[in-house]
Amino acid sequence: MKDKRFLIASTGFVPYLTDFPYMELAFRLAKSIHAGGGQVRMFMPKFGIINERKLQLHEVIRLSGINIVVDDEDIPLTIKVSSIPKERMQVYFIDSLEWFHGKMFLRNEEGKLRDDISDFMIFFAKSVVETAKKLNWNADYIINLGWFTSMLPLYLKTYYKDEPLFSHTELMHVLVNDDKFEGELPGNIEKKWQFDDILKEEYEKYLPADYEHLFDGASYYADYLMMGEEEPDNVIRKIFNKHNKTKGKITLPLLEENPRIFVEILKQFQTLEE
Repeated sequence: MKDKRFLIASTGFVPYLTDFPYMELAFRLAKSIHAGGGQVRMFMPKFGIINERKLQLHEVIRLSGINIVVDDEDIPLTIKVSSIPKERMQVYFIDSLEWFHGKMFLRNEEGKLRDDISDFMIFFAKSVVETAKKLNWNADYIINLGWFTSMLPLYLKTYYKDEPLFSHTELMHVLVNDDKFEGELPGNIEKKWQFDDILKEEYEKYLPADYEHLFDGASYYADYLMMGEEEPDNVIRKIFNKHNKTKGKITLPLLEENPRIFVEILKQFQTLEE
């Protein structure tokens, strides 16, 4: 475990977002790896509801300024960073000064998924990879939590498959109870993938692009599949039981008042390396 590099991508980490219990899990997982001697980089989207001044976010000029292309549109990337108090762990925020403003989170004021959600998801996935490249952060493991991050495994295994920095990186997908939505992602997501030269046989596991298949596609591309819930909903329980091609399965009990359980998680990571 010592000096192993972990990149954790989550829809949110406490204390920056607290809307779902897995955001506490994401933080505790990072803390546990850090305490065990691993090196951690944490990435999350900079949603408009996040108070930059209160949470002391500031822009990292040397990492900003890249243009991320989503469906033939160039979107300037801004990277902001904050340190979790008392933990000496930095969180990188994926932002764009031209997009993603206002107080919307995953849904709009009418309670429906925001119209730009699929663009934001692709933008986030590409931005995480491009930022890691700028940092020269060749992670041993990349962990993702939440359906918002589900494009990351797809892009790493297809669009970035020939990127030398990630030639030895293994993916760990954590299944968590999330903001369940009805229907599919708005917009023509297939057109956006095709623009990036991702073949239909590569993205078809994500179709239809609904709550279940976002988790299913990410699980398909993961090297390790992890259960992040004591009481998983029917969808993620089904997916966890379905996938047998992963290199390993780890159960991560969500026990907020028992931090010792995360020491056991570290032991399970080490076991996988043997």
